[in-house]
Amino acid sequence: MTRERTVSLTEGSLWTAIWKLSWPMLLIMVFNFLVGLTDIYVAGFISPDVQASVGFVSQIYFLIVLIANAISIGTVALLARELGAGNMHDALAIAKQSILFGILAATGLTTAGVALHREIIAAAGFPVRIRPIAEDFLKIFSLAIGPNYILIITNAIFRSSGEVKKTLFTMSTVSVINIFGCFTLALGLFSFPRLEHTGIGLATASSVTIGMITNFVLLNSSRWKSIFTGPWSISTALIKRIVMLSWPAAMLQIAWNAGSLVLYNILGRLGNESITALASLTNGLRIEAVIYLPAFALNMASSVLVGQNLGARNPGRAEKVGWKMAIAGITFISVMALIIFIWAERFAAMVTRDPAVLKETARYLRVNMLSEPFMALSTILGGGLQGAGDTRGTMWIIVIAMWLIRLPLAYILALVLDYGALGVWSAMVTSMSIQGILMTLRFHKGVWKNLKVD
Repeated sequence: MTRERTVSLTEGSLWTAIWKLSWPMLLIMVFNFLVGLTDIYVAGFISPDVQASVGFVSQIYFLIVLIANAISIGTVALLARELGAGNMHDALAIAKQSILFGILAATGLTTAGVALHREIIAAAGFPVRIRPIAEDFLKIFSLAIGPNYILIITNAIFRSSGEVKKTLFTMSTVSVINIFGCFTLALGLFSFPRLEHTGIGLATASSVTIGMITNFVLLNSSRWKSIFTGPWSISTALIKRIVMLSWPAAMLQIAWNAGSLVLYNILGRLGNESITALASLTNGLRIEAVIYLPAFALNMASSVLVGQNLGARNPGRAEKVGWKMAIAGITFISVMALIIFIWAERFAAMVTRDPAVLKETARYLRVNMLSEPFMALSTILGGGLQGAGDTRGTMWIIVIAMWLIRLPLAYILALVLDYGALGVWSAMVTSMSIQGILMTLRFHKGVWKNLKVD
């Protein structure tokens, strides 16, 4: 764990700043992707019941950590401003309150998850056969909520100051431990006992706990060490500032994930075509996730760079960095999309062997690759808007694109006009294109330059 030299994000070459923030974030996204893939892969060696439970409980757990993700977005927006302005004292106070807020939220969720894990699984509609497995997963994951919340929030603290190599070190450690633990504990390798699905849960819980401890060590050996001094009392004023920026981010994620569930429901109404369509959507999203990796890495880098430059009272540089990152993202992601578009069948064959599913997955990929440049615009410029504190603006754009365009259009095209799965794919492309245009117009309008986050 070496000391990381602080990189100035408010002066000098924009491309240098973009590169120094983006490449570690991309590696972090790749590590996260590999962890999720490993969980499903190892579960497949145990039984289909375990594999189904992992996927289903993962969706529930995503909703549980949603608050931590929202707090991290608000934290980055506030800290980046203060650090850009050189107000380290205020930044330390915000960072401490963010951690404290996360601890309080996690304590309540952990209590609910442990006490009500059976009720939660039953209410989620799990098939009776896999409920015991899902209950075990949820109980273990609930015990890991606290460490995971603190891990997410402390990563945001490092990210806001440009110390992304520290986050990379921690998350690479978390990923290696998680992946190694999945194989050894679940499958009983290297003389470890074979714990099957319990081993997968324990691998996740132990890895995030070690990640939390690692970040505490890094905080204590850096300019953030003053976080651990003084009283840990709640500041309602600072908590309110964090909440005001965080709740739109939470609502955005809820709106998106709830809309995705409705989309699955629409596909489930296609009669004989439904199973093929549902499998194709799952496969297509899994392949498409590779394209999302650089987009989300640039999203997080954009948030920090825009926030810090606004804090340094340099809105012109903040705007330039947003456009430059958007152009870089569109170029890179368009090349990736073109490759998948041309060889769609080959990529589809990597995740399925069923002829009907393979054909529909390839069609999904070809249709959706048309909107990837707009996805890049939406994701990267959306990150810049969130870094500026415009979390409400990004929330409304996502809500409009999902609930007023994608879902009604998918219903009409797929079920009313009888275009089936192609109607849903077309609705996805249309809504994502509009979402990218709206996010671009929002960024171009520039209202975010003068937003107050006090």
